[in-house]
Amino acid sequence: MKYRRFGKTELNLSVFSLGLMRCCYNETQLFETVDKAIALGINHFEMAKAYGKSEQYFGSALKQIEIPREKIIITTKFLPVSEPETIAKSLEESLSNLQVDYIDCVAIHGINTWEHLELLTKENSCLTVLQQAKKTGKIRHIGFSTHGDLDLITAMIKTNLFEFINLHYYYFWQRNAPILDLAQKYDLGTFIISPVDKGGLLYQPSAKLTNICQPFTPLYLNYRFLLSDRNISTLSLGASNPQELITPLSIADEDGELTSLEIETFQKIENALTDTLKTDQCSQCHLCLPCPENINIPEILRLRNLGVGLEMNEYASYRYQMLENAGHWFWGKKGDKCTQCGDCLPKCPEKLDIPQLLADSHSRYNGSSRRRLWD
Repeated sequence: MKYRRFGKTELNLSVFSLGLMRCCYNETQLFETVDKAIALGINHFEMAKAYGKSEQYFGSALKQIEIPREKIIITTKFLPVSEPETIAKSLEESLSNLQVDYIDCVAIHGINTWEHLELLTKENSCLTVLQQAKKTGKIRHIGFSTHGDLDLITAMIKTNLFEFINLHYYYFWQRNAPILDLAQKYDLGTFIISPVDKGGLLYQPSAKLTNICQPFTPLYLNYRFLLSDRNISTLSLGASNPQELITPLSIADEDGELTSLEIETFQKIENALTDTLKTDQCSQCHLCLPCPENINIPEILRLRNLGVGLEMNEYASYRYQMLENAGHWFWGKKGDKCTQCGDCLPKCPEKLDIPQLLADSHSRYNGSSRRRLWD
């Protein structure tokens, strides 16, 4: 296991961190997964008040494993709220649940809108409570997680109020690349969340993607893409049982620069997208926004790129069906809400027939509604 400095926190985190969202409802399962993770070198564990009984079960597991407290780095997350006393109460509950005297890292969970930012920066906010708790030693470091857009995340970092960021970024969604550079400039620890699940359901890749990636697997290539980036501190690993730790952690020491063969394989992926999509490929410039109907045009066309171009249809359907069902965690309307107003057409440098592509995406990927796992 390799370890990296987590920005200005000065903590040294394993390059893989164990997120507890997927094993937070079964105490035995969580204990076995945590125990195995520690044995394999993971020292950072992430949970949240919203993730079932993750805190209680993890606190119990630590007592059973009897590992010295200073050897373990704990992150928990609190949703942004307008009442500071709610955060104060949540913090005391988390300390009790975890059976610890302090929590290493606390993140404001889901700074996804400008209203959230305004909520945090007002006088006597929930952030104020955490800052006071840091002074008294109840927590050591404060950060935030986000599903927001580039402008919002940039504004959050530039407040200089935070020491780390939990961020979406992976090979099939590189929109946040400028944020990694900015986080490096501000010396923020960077924790990449859901690189395999939201990164493309890469544990069950399409046959086409699998064939293109030979002699590698899509899972391996995505991890290598991320581990080779020195702006990234650690990657979330959402194992639900000990067995799911084995394959990812077999890559944990492979954090050098990409090899020529790996680079060639990534280029094969890009070539397959271009060859299949031809003039329908969206370059993800986001110039089509804002949409008068609040349709998340770039995301829908990204999913179509992957579904049509790489036959990642299960992933495209999984994410598309989250639209209109996950609130600010995954914004925007589905493609069937397009009124063909034409507002987006002159903005598109590829001159895509966006209304037609939205309709096609909806017919391909719409199905039963999905919600976030922890909802």
